[in-house]
Amino acid sequence: MPIRVGVIGAGVMGADHIRNLSTTISGAEVTFVADLDGGRAAAAAPPSARVTTDPTELINSSEVDAVVIASHDDTHAGLVLECFEAMTPVLCEKPLAPTLLESREVVEAEADIFAATGARLLSMGFMRRFDPGYAALREATQARSQGEPLQVHCISRTAASGPGASSESAITNSAIHEFDIIPWLLGSPVTEVSWQAGRSSRHSTGELRDPSFMLLRAADGTLATLELFLNARYGYTTSCEVVSEYGTAALPEPTALAVHQEGQRRSDVPADWRPRFADAYRLQLQAWISALRRGEPAPLATGEDGLRASQVAQAMIRSLHSDGAFTKVTH
Repeated sequence: MPIRVGVIGAGVMGADHIRNLSTTISGAEVTFVADLDGGRAAAAAPPSARVTTDPTELINSSEVDAVVIASHDDTHAGLVLECFEAMTPVLCEKPLAPTLLESREVVEAEADIFAATGARLLSMGFMRRFDPGYAALREATQARSQGEPLQVHCISRTAASGPGASSESAITNSAIHEFDIIPWLLGSPVTEVSWQAGRSSRHSTGELRDPSFMLLRAADGTLATLELFLNARYGYTTSCEVVSEYGTAALPEPTALAVHQEGQRRSDVPADWRPRFADAYRLQLQAWISALRRGEPAPLATGEDGLRASQVAQAMIRSLHSDGAFTKVTH
């Protein structure tokens, strides 16, 4: 029997999950979709699925075996805790929560469930761990074939920031990916961070200073950098390079159609992150569903991983409000 999945949130990310679960993921069936906008839920849901504007109804439905949370960041912690109450496995999109306090509450609640039942219910949607390029980069880094890693350089650029974006939300919603992937690549936790910004783009508005530059120091001494530019305008790109003692290793360039015409050479840049990480999302969902069908722990990022990323994010926010001072990460 397929795993009957309920998806909370039918926006860009939720709709993508619904399509994948309905068309490319083996052993899954989307049976319920919830969104505060009922029309959006109905438009994203498969014809046979129920829709609702009440996520609690979905979580407690007898027609749902597992839940994907792709709603607004502010709702994540509360909805995960509801899934715990229903003893329903849940895949939560990043971040675990916008605040460190909420993240700790979720992790402690899951620890209580594990102590009482042995069940691990929470998986985190840090899909870059399933990207073939990042997986190869991690394997090369941990093999130490180029000696010890010394520096990691990351760049993340998007075409335009979302409504109401701020420097804080850029940290908790966008940079959170690097806060997970950098220690995952190195096998060493981040212990100290600094947030910097110079001249901002004319497209940076409100409480957002953009682009920003972040420094992260790992426990093994490796220094990592992240350029985060939410209003780069030209499209979505991401890159990562590990500099080691005898060489470097970097993410491969995504395959793009090269066009030569009228004395020019060009290739298209995707408008957002979905084409770049399409494989990662599919592989992550398939790993989650396959593990649920076997009754095994899912090989995804855990709640503890989500908490550690939140701890780095909160230290980065403290640096932001301290004129870029290096700030210790409290684990």
